[in-house]
Order: sequence, then C-alpha cells, then structure tokens
Amino acid sequence: QVQLVESGGGLVQPGGSLRLSCAASGEFTFGYYTIGWFRQAPGGGRETVACMKKDDGTTTYGDSVKGRFTLSRDNVENTVHLQMTALKPEDTAVYYCQFSRLNCWTPEYWGQGTQVTVSS
Repeated sequence: QVQLVESGGGLVQPGGSLRLSCAASGEFTFGYYTIGWFRQAPGGGRETVACMKKDDGTTTYGDSVKGRFTLSRDNVENTVHLQMTALKPEDTAVYYCQFSRLNCWTPEYWGQGTQVTVSS
C-alpha cells in the first residue's frame, strides 16, 4: 500500500513558476513503480502531465506542457517533484501525483491533489 501526499500548489501569475512535491510512504519499493502527475480541471477529464517509466526512467510529457514542466524523482527520500515554468491560465487544475506498477495511464495510487491556479 502506498500513501501519497502532494504539496506546493498555489496561485501564480501567468509566466510564473511552481514546484510541486509528492511524498510517498507505506510498505513499497520505490523503484517498482512508474511515477508521474496527472491533472484535472473543473469540468474536464484526467490529463496525464508527466510520467517516468520504472523500467528505464524514460519520461514522457503531455503535449501541452512539453518544454515547460520537468519531472524528477528522489529514490532516497521517496519523493517526486514537478517543476512547472512559464505557467499559463490553462494549466489551472488540481494536480495529482500517481504511482503505478502497470503504466503511465493506469494509476493505482494517487493523493488528495494540490490546487494550481494561474491567474493575473
């Protein structure tokens, strides 16, 4: 069982930056999991933002965030980070950290989410 707690969200102006963090705890082996982030905007569906494969560490990004967001993981601290730059109003959403033993599109565990609002 994996427990995930996201933090770092907030209100930021367009063009600004935020760094989201995800702390993982429980009985698990960090390296056995594909990790990443998905987001959900009001009235919208789930959108995978970034995901790092467990096998080779390959990271994929959603088209809407490529070149602006960077996913990283700390295998010692069992944490996952999402560095977000050049934020746009359309990035406004609740962001969720996800873990999966399967793949990037089938999250098995996620946290309560952290709200990101991009507005002037």
